[in-house]
Parts: sequence; C-alpha cells; structure tokens
Amino acid sequence: MKTFLAIGTCALLFCTQLFAQSPATSPTTPGKKDMRGLDNQIQDLKKEVLKLNRDLFILEEELLFPATSQVAVFLSVDVGEFFKLDAVQLKIDNKVINNYLYTEREVDALHRGGVQRLHIGNLKVGKHELVATFTGKGPRGRDYRRASTLVFEKQTDAKYLELQIVDSEAKYQPVFKIKEWE
Repeated sequence: MKTFLAIGTCALLFCTQLFAQSPATSPTTPGKKDMRGLDNQIQDLKKEVLKLNRDLFILEEELLFPATSQVAVFLSVDVGEFFKLDAVQLKIDNKVINNYLYTEREVDALHRGGVQRLHIGNLKVGKHELVATFTGKGPRGRDYRRASTLVFEKQTDAKYLELQIVDSEAKYQPVFKIKEWE
C-alpha cells in the first residue's frame, strides 16, 4: 500500500512541476509556439500517466496473486460446429468461483482462436478438484449441459489450466477437456 501511495505522490509532484514550468502567456492571446509546447507537454504527461498505470497494474497483480499460490483458468474453443456456448460455471473444491455468460461477439472471438482468462486466484499447495460446467446448444439445437472434472496437484509454482471445447467428428458431439499447461 505504501508503494501505491509513493507512486501516486510521485505522479502528483510530476504534474505539479510540469505545470509550474509551463511558460506564462498573456491572458488575451496565447502564442502558437506556446500552445504547441503545451500540447507536447500534455502528450508527454499522458504517456507518463499510462506508463505509471501499467506499472501499478503489474504491481497489483504481483501483490494479489503471487506465483507461489496463483492458479489461472483459461477457455478455448476449437471449431465449435456441434456446440454453441452460452455459459460456463467453475468450481474449485466444490466452491463456485466463477459464472460467466457469453455474448455472441465473445463466442465469435473464441471461434476465431481467442483464449479467455476465466479466473485468476490463489490456492494452497495440495490436491484440488476443478469442475467446469458448460451450458449451451448442442447438436440439432437441443439444450446441452455437460461438466468436466480435473483433480490436480498445486505446487509452489503458478498453475495454469485450460478448458477446451473440441468437436468430435467421429461422434458428432462436442468434447470438453481440461488441460494442464506445463
């Protein structure tokens, strides 16, 4: 928390110094040179603020989700002719950690190769069970609800899991898998 305050104070001091150093112009007609100089200073200030914001986001991620306890769950869709995704529910150790409803644009992005981060959180070292429940429309437009389960061992390093929805051409059915990233 002290780091956030220190960075915020530095940004405030930077802004104060920047505007204190800007050249004074007459109140009636500012010169074009002065305006261009001010525009450049404002653009530089915007870049600095964006950089500080990115640094704060990275610092927040590291503080909230240290690698020793971090678990992240992602979702990908391969082809998707036999299943139209509507929602996903995630449970870890029989506790609901995420419910997500999809829009058509999000489903379209997944079909084009996108990967969605569904959850990032902290877990203790040891055995855990992930249950992912998929809801949508299956073959021939019928309502479809299937679950996939994975028991995994959480070590002291970060754990990454991927939920995969894959079409099975042989069965004309969707297949739901959970894959551990190495």
